Amino acid sequence: MDARRDTIQQALSLWRRFVDLVRLEQTVFALPFAYAGMLLAADGLPTPAEGFWVTAAMVGARTAGMSANRLVDRELDAQNPRTRDRALPQGTLSVSTVRMTVAVSLGLLLLAAWNLNPLCLALLPVAAVLLLGYSYLKRFTWACHLGLGAVQACAPLGGWLAVSGEWAFAPFLLGLASFLWVAGFDILYACQDTEHDLRHDIRSLPAALGKVRAFKVARAFHCGTVVALGLAGASLALGPAYFTGVGLIGAVLVWEHELLRPDDLSRMPIAFFQANALVGLILFASVLLEVLL
Repeated sequence: MDARRDTIQQALSLWRRFVDLVRLEQTVFALPFAYAGMLLAADGLPTPAEGFWVTAAMVGARTAGMSANRLVDRELDAQNPRTRDRALPQGTLSVSTVRMTVAVSLGLLLLAAWNLNPLCLALLPVAAVLLLGYSYLKRFTWACHLGLGAVQACAPLGGWLAVSGEWAFAPFLLGLASFLWVAGFDILYACQDTEHDLRHDIRSLPAALGKVRAFKVARAFHCGTVVALGLAGASLALGPAYFTGVGLIGAVLVWEHELLRPDDLSRMPIAFFQANALVGLILFASVLLEVLL
């Protein structure tokens, strides 16, 4: 019994470290946008197979991207008081284990693309470059936030293409909304590390422009998010359920900016996770209601 208990405890400990590695709770940022694209392309519910493989693709993509980010940034994370307790700097997960996680996750993404349609499979290299490459941008340019936004923009585009297998204008607007939303909140999040970034020559918008100007850019991006969501709905002639959701998202983003000030980031956990989780969940709920009613 003791051996069995030890095995279970070790498995649970490994699972907790894995959850921390990939920030599993932040799946609510990307997955609802992918599902929104999928639902709108299907103009209703997709087939069970489509839903399964879109979910598998998102799990693979997000796990690969987050794990690769932790690998690339492990030395930078060790220098930063905010991130030095992460698994790789602390040695609670090995580099080889995380590399294997990246490889397996990319394999899952490949399998999902293979089972969806030829266009998804053809675009897989583009997705892989974005997932594996965006982590390097902070070493070269303050536009690193745009790189993360570009990764996030793939979620609604991918969900749409997975079902339709063809390009359209509306998913690009959803992708633009997702891009601006994530780039905006990543700018706000980076304000926590402004002084550290300046000391260690890490490029970020707050380090380049200062926190006050960075806040203004983030605010403009989030205004653009609401506009892009509205244009996406108009292009698809969506109705009240969707536009009510857009209005609620706008209110949540206003709340997010009310929670934070350049000189007071103490409520960042609420602004970063709770507010942004609401954005994703509201979008998914409004699209689901729109296509079902």
